[in-house]
Amino acid sequence: MKVLVIGRGGREHALCKKIKKSKKVTDVFVAPGNDGMRNVAKIVNISELQFEELKLFVQENNIDWVIVGPEDPLVKGIYDELSPVVKVFGPNKYTAQMEGSKSFAKEVMARFGVPTASYEEFTSLENSLDYIKKSSYPLVIKKDGLAAGKGVVIPETQDEAIQFLTEFYNEDQNCKVVIEEFLDGEEFSLMSFVNGEVVIPFDEIAQDHKRAYDNDKGANTGGMGAYTPVPQISREVINEAIEKVVKPVCEGLASENTPYFGFLYAGLIATKDGVKVIEFNARLGDPETQVLLEKMDSDIIEVIEKVYNKETVELQWSEDTVCGVVLAANGYPADNYIKNAKVENFDIEDNYYVAALKEENGNWFSTGGRVLLAYGRGKNIIDAKNNAYKTVEKIKAPQLFYRKDIGNKATK
Repeated sequence: MKVLVIGRGGREHALCKKIKKSKKVTDVFVAPGNDGMRNVAKIVNISELQFEELKLFVQENNIDWVIVGPEDPLVKGIYDELSPVVKVFGPNKYTAQMEGSKSFAKEVMARFGVPTASYEEFTSLENSLDYIKKSSYPLVIKKDGLAAGKGVVIPETQDEAIQFLTEFYNEDQNCKVVIEEFLDGEEFSLMSFVNGEVVIPFDEIAQDHKRAYDNDKGANTGGMGAYTPVPQISREVINEAIEKVVKPVCEGLASENTPYFGFLYAGLIATKDGVKVIEFNARLGDPETQVLLEKMDSDIIEVIEKVYNKETVELQWSEDTVCGVVLAANGYPADNYIKNAKVENFDIEDNYYVAALKEENGNWFSTGGRVLLAYGRGKNIIDAKNNAYKTVEKIKAPQLFYRKDIGNKATK
């Protein structure tokens, strides 16, 4: 079997590595990939949104499965374009709005009684400012649409909220924003394989670290690290999330003849009032995928084929704890982060998942904001964390930074 992974980041590196281990797979391709994953996949120089070129590639190379990593091609309809000629694991353009539109996701949750934060939608600066002047703080403000994990701000004061909203509407006078109540509790990420009403949740969850700096300070990012399992989240809470969040959404969409197919990510929070949804993603989370697939013992292609055939399957997991730490370019998540930073002592065979590296004449340079994730395994979070940071410290790159507290919440 031949598999094409779509994407170029750390999540796609993890998918390629996992798929390469499948006994069903002979060849793994990745488009467009990056130099740091060439030991687990054949790099294809076609970008994620070049649908016609991708279609031609899968036909000429007899690809059996296309596995889509990032959100942008899903929201823009890669499933709809490629599924006539190849099996595509990912939602169609309509159901990918679970990530592509905060408004769409909120409406779906309301229809099927899924617990989430109370919210209001706005399409003008004036109306949104009127609302936040009557609100209690902190608040959560989200831009509708895709923002690579950085379209959410949490103002602590009215002045901060005014500043953020003004910036949003200066960028786009017609943008839609969703303003939500702030939820307090322990956050976690639950992912599932889905085919309509057939839902195979990951038995293990992960916890992401969204803020740029230690102790959850700084701006929201695409994720600065993750670990699994999450011992402070009980099995009862996870089951509640499956029964009250994931299944109602999937069964509800199927009942409307718009079944969801692919990976579904639920960003959740355990509050004093029960589990509530922070967000949905129409794909696997990054960096949670890197640690979860490292822990998963199941053959991922076997699982995907069973889900495709609407068969149930029991996922198998290592007993290890896995911790992953992201190294990012100085200045990230702002757009003016350091570009082309030199990364020394990087070994392609070591415990790294690469998000943004290129090789030139034997030297490695960054090509994005989040550059790579160093991971460690262990019998518990302390061992896994220590091993992850040992791998971080091998890298010599003064223009990169990382958090030093990934996994700390699991040790309290």
